[in-house]
Amino acid sequence: MANNADSATNATNATNATNATNADSTANSTAGSTARAQETDRGRWPVAEHHTLNFIDGRWRPSESGQTRTDENPADPRDVLGEFAESGGVDTDNAVEAAARALPDWRAAGPLRRAEHLTAAGALLAERAEEFAAAITREQGKLLGEARGEVRRARAVLDFTAGQARLLGGVTAPAEEDRTFAYTFRRPIGVVGLISPWNFPLAIPMWKVAPALLSGCTAVFKPSPLTPLTAALLTEVFEQAGLPAGVLNLVQGDAAAGAALVAHPEVKGISFTGSLGVGTAIHAGGARRLLRTQLELGGKNAVVVLDDADLDKAVDAVMAGAFGQAGQRCSATSRAVVDVSVREEFLDRLVPRVAKLRVGPGDDPASEVCPLVSGGRVEAALDAVAAARRSGARVLCGGAREERPGLPAGHYLQPTVLRDVPWDSETAQEEIFGPVLSVVDADGFDDAMRIANSVRYGMSGTVFTASQARAFEAIERFEAGMLHVNRPGVGAYAHLPHVGSKASQYGPPECSPQVWDFYTEWRSACISY
Repeated sequence: MANNADSATNATNATNATNATNADSTANSTAGSTARAQETDRGRWPVAEHHTLNFIDGRWRPSESGQTRTDENPADPRDVLGEFAESGGVDTDNAVEAAARALPDWRAAGPLRRAEHLTAAGALLAERAEEFAAAITREQGKLLGEARGEVRRARAVLDFTAGQARLLGGVTAPAEEDRTFAYTFRRPIGVVGLISPWNFPLAIPMWKVAPALLSGCTAVFKPSPLTPLTAALLTEVFEQAGLPAGVLNLVQGDAAAGAALVAHPEVKGISFTGSLGVGTAIHAGGARRLLRTQLELGGKNAVVVLDDADLDKAVDAVMAGAFGQAGQRCSATSRAVVDVSVREEFLDRLVPRVAKLRVGPGDDPASEVCPLVSGGRVEAALDAVAAARRSGARVLCGGAREERPGLPAGHYLQPTVLRDVPWDSETAQEEIFGPVLSVVDADGFDDAMRIANSVRYGMSGTVFTASQARAFEAIERFEAGMLHVNRPGVGAYAHLPHVGSKASQYGPPECSPQVWDFYTEWRSACISY
């Protein structure tokens, strides 16, 4: 790709991977989907027709091609949510042009007036919280409790961002001449493209949309094709909050829509969350025209358990980090790097708990682990387990599809614990994005830190120790962006940077005051009087 980085082919490849690497779905017509929907007895509510459309220049409209894509429930693929727009370049171009027309007035509105729309959207989101949670569970698969937590996170991000309106300024500075006033201020960069993944279909779009709008940018939002309904509901909330036409546009679809967004000359920045390969391709594809990029690119996160750790707390943290949301998080605990002196005791406490976890639909109160988002993700996780076995690792529990009487034919995988995983094996080095935990042996603190930092990613790092000195040293030595001591290592708060290091992050972080360094650019002014 680097040899021809600005080509439409590279943009297409980049966007295809953006949305399809973890998607495993293809555009479909409506044929057959109605019959499948009627087969299920899960009692789903109908999806409003306009939610299946794009939202461009203040109007809900079908794709110009007329093509659609089927949205299915991963817990029970017979439950078809609907046929959603499968957009192409023409749809994206229309959305970008609408955003460009809306930009001057939106930029002139100022952050305080723009924040009023965010506050109104927050009130609407609070009123519709259960609707959003149910939609997330239905199309992404996560447990209803996890979905409610995601809604709370999205509201917190929105509240924090709206509160930044009174802080979004510059500074005064000394002048070198008499009777001169010098100061700095921020200006929005212009039209931005927001490309979001399927694993957090509300929270991640919110932490892109909210700062983009408050900064004075106008936006084209392209969500994953696996979670189009949640994206439509989010867009509808901002529409109902009185957002002017063209300020926020929604384009549903996959490769063609994303490729056009990356390539369009009016788009001044792309904020993307997804895989490393896709993110680097997007960055390379826009480099010739100096496209600004903000890229969050995954992780291979370690929880380091030292010989003086509170093992009960460590096991609790690993349970939450590795198997919450079936491991489908960039900050998921993929590796437990455990001192060999406490390894057996750690495993004795961990494995029985993992083996008892109940896998099932997200809307079943008895479920403790949700399905994976697609059949392709199940296959990828099983391939990782097979590779681990070939490298000499042993499966202590799980390692197969979850099948039992009464469980729908969804995308279920048993929570899996692997031991004796070589630190440099593919399984210990590459992202799995499933409920698979690799336990890697470490010989002391220095060896544990070496292993934790041995991967190309650097999203999250966690250490369990009773030593204050080793805790602070671990914080200094971790090559990761979000760091934790004696607590689960799965992200932080709405006002702290969501950021990685090494191959996990490029550009300014999200969810923090530092986000303005992506959506705005600095100006300096000197006025003689």
